[in-house]
Amino acid sequence: MADLPHRAFDAHARLARRLGLRAFAGLSLLALVALGFALLAAWSASVTWRYLAEGAVLGALGAVIVFMLCLGASLRCLVWLAAPPERPDGVSLPRAAAPALHRMIDRVARRFGQPPIDGVWVTGDMNAAMLQRPRWGWFGPMETHLMIGLPLTHSVSRRQFGAILAHEFAHLACQRQGIAAWGSHLRAWWFRVLERCAATGGPLAPFFEWWSARALPDAVRLSRLEEFDADEIAARVVGARLLGETLIEIALKERFLSEDYWRKVMAQSALQPRPSIRPYREMGLGMMAGFRRPAPGADRLQSVIGDEASPMDFHPPLAERLQALGVKPAVATTERPSAAARYLAPLLPSLAWVFDRAWWLDTRRTWRRLYARSQRG
Repeated sequence: MADLPHRAFDAHARLARRLGLRAFAGLSLLALVALGFALLAAWSASVTWRYLAEGAVLGALGAVIVFMLCLGASLRCLVWLAAPPERPDGVSLPRAAAPALHRMIDRVARRFGQPPIDGVWVTGDMNAAMLQRPRWGWFGPMETHLMIGLPLTHSVSRRQFGAILAHEFAHLACQRQGIAAWGSHLRAWWFRVLERCAATGGPLAPFFEWWSARALPDAVRLSRLEEFDADEIAARVVGARLLGETLIEIALKERFLSEDYWRKVMAQSALQPRPSIRPYREMGLGMMAGFRRPAPGADRLQSVIGDEASPMDFHPPLAERLQALGVKPAVATTERPSAAARYLAPLLPSLAWVFDRAWWLDTRRTWRRLYARSQRG
């Protein structure tokens, strides 16, 4: 197992503990409020029967009103408290479907002293993430799911993909073990409850919005500290130079996709009622044909590195991550076969069909509106 630095259990551990205790207190308070209203509802129900037995109609009517109000308040608190946990997203990838990918994930897991994960999922995002959740939603044995973006696998080489996996398993190794995993679960649960309260709280919604806004900066700070710690631990396994190169590669490819590839896909909406290409099916070819690797010191590279993160961005700026790793900005000099070609080649047509279909269902109204506007123009 990779040695864990003391810093990984220092600043972020104290902040995580404080936020976890705060989340536990908030959830407990809401549960007690729900229980209190339920007890008041039960008491008012018994009072109603007593008033009816005594013939006090007005007293019974008042008790019924109290019963309904208390029951409604208790149910509302329970609805808030039952905010459903996040579920794995994307297409499930069983071991038999991608044995080479699962073998690589198992090797990285063993390197970090982690057991095999419970599920691997392919998503349509330019991202990779570990999701931990109790098996039965809110309670039960903790399960771990790895979600890998198909665009991400088209963007990086096999070695760079290994660096991404090392970063994700570093999160598990230093931040999601034992009680720390449950602390993360409670924090996420509390934020979901606050979000639901703010959306359906009626007159209390502004209060819950204020409460959530007060808690958000600490959550952002914790997330950024965890990213730095995961980078440090992953660099001990795969090397700081490879990890820094991978971070830059992802940033460059993400900008290419958002500012070039997807814009050209959507530009067809001015000429035809349906796209002539399937963007996810052609993404690998688009990467090879359209992406131009910048030279060291080029303005495009400097602009990617110098991008400022939003104050509410849960990831630190790229420049700060490279500085923390102690590496200078470096771009891979050659284009190597992608991780998608190495690990997902037989599945790429099927995966692309799923995500192309989902993309078209989500985009078709906008596409047809743009086409109609261009025809009128």
